[in-house]
Amino acid sequence: MSAVSDAVLTQILTQLEALQVSQQTLQAKLDALTTSRTSDAPSSSLTSSGTGTPIAIPGRQAAAAADAIMSTEAPTAAPHNTLISPSTSPTVTTIVHHDKDKDRERERLLYPSRVMLTTYPDQHGIKPYPLKWGASDAATRGPVICSRLPSSIKQRNAIGAHSGSYSIYRALAIAMGTLDPSHKPDYSKTEPAVPIPPQPAWADASKIVSFDPWGHLVPQVYRRELEELGLDVRPSIAVTRAHMKLSEIDDAVRKGSLQVDGKILLKSRPLVNADGTESTDDPGVEISISKAAVEPVWYLPGVAERFGISEGLLRRALFEDTGGMYPELITRPDIKVFLPPIGNLTAYIFGNPAYLSDETKELTLRVHDECNGSDVFGSDICTCKPYLTYAIEECIRGAQRGGVGLVVYFRKEGRALGEVTKYLVYNLRKRGGDSADKYFKATELIAGVKDMRFQALMPDVLHWLGIKKIDNMVSMSDMKYNAIVQSGIPIHKRYDIPGTPQQCCLV
Repeated sequence: MSAVSDAVLTQILTQLEALQVSQQTLQAKLDALTTSRTSDAPSSSLTSSGTGTPIAIPGRQAAAAADAIMSTEAPTAAPHNTLISPSTSPTVTTIVHHDKDKDRERERLLYPSRVMLTTYPDQHGIKPYPLKWGASDAATRGPVICSRLPSSIKQRNAIGAHSGSYSIYRALAIAMGTLDPSHKPDYSKTEPAVPIPPQPAWADASKIVSFDPWGHLVPQVYRRELEELGLDVRPSIAVTRAHMKLSEIDDAVRKGSLQVDGKILLKSRPLVNADGTESTDDPGVEISISKAAVEPVWYLPGVAERFGISEGLLRRALFEDTGGMYPELITRPDIKVFLPPIGNLTAYIFGNPAYLSDETKELTLRVHDECNGSDVFGSDICTCKPYLTYAIEECIRGAQRGGVGLVVYFRKEGRALGEVTKYLVYNLRKRGGDSADKYFKATELIAGVKDMRFQALMPDVLHWLGIKKIDNMVSMSDMKYNAIVQSGIPIHKRYDIPGTPQQCCLV
């Protein structure tokens, strides 16, 4: 199967290379035309025909025509902080019908006149910034660059866009004129609130393949690339501190099953009456936590190996079965990193984060896959939230015993099948005699598969945090257990939530 898929990929690349030759010939002709046209290019503030209203140009610095890869026109750039929309404020929520001529003019100023659907390894000017996945230090590893801004596009070494599925909203904001596409983020004072230092697994290209282990340190370790070279390098991980407030934990304290210690579990501030006086009602408690949001950054050779398939087959499937969204998965085999448009994960740490990598400390873990209906809205058809809140209680107890707790929350709604499929399954279950054992069959009848969470990538976050063993795992899922143990992390004990039968997801 691998040989066949690789042969097909080779055949496609051969055909694309032939097209590339023709394309380069056309590009030379277009560049020649561009040179003559740029002398007549409009100024940075244009007037839409018939309206007399100036259209501001976003602050993209156009490259010279001879060096341009993605553009055949080089309009003069406006000041950096100028937005596109001239007549509406970003805060306006009413729908405004724009003049089509004005929109076409805005499009011309935002983007090159020629749409480049893909690039090729040997294309003129293409030189990906060096990136060595699994290198022992940040400088040798190199930054992940996926930006199509003129300052970075020639040195892109990654396919896709930052922010996962939220990249679509960024594109919409640019189109509407509420976001300057060349906006340069100010990362001062955004460094991690608690340290997550390098671990041996960061230097092992096989241990972490689903996100960038240096993602939270980008502004610090890639300062030269950001400030001196002007490359668009962005953090893909953020680490902060917070207090968690849950009514279930309030109830556990009132029942005496959890104790306020003033360190992990704290008493909330007194409530205030409508007249401003302090209320005598119990304000409940709060949990002191550290947390990290982690966006997906896939190292394609490692992801393919993790799933036991060839890199060629993985690339072809990601291209074909996403509606052909990313042609460079096929045309750029030299680029090994892909930022997929999927949800992120969040790691919630209870206790001292440094204890996660300390084998002498007790570690309690819950790996939880998103279930919006239960986790947020308390749906009665699913027991996911009781599992989550029980695991949080266990993490608190472990931290209060001198250990550390960890809950990792993955955005894999409905077993990564999505909420629409999940609700269709609910309907089938309710109309066909509802029981937990029928959930698997009902899911397979509708989706064609029981589960698409594929836990093989899940242990990466544990290796990122330096975890070497797990004392208590609040889950009876064989998929999660096997994935963790097979990644080299032993689990000493795993257990279920007491007295609650499974009703929805394999937990």
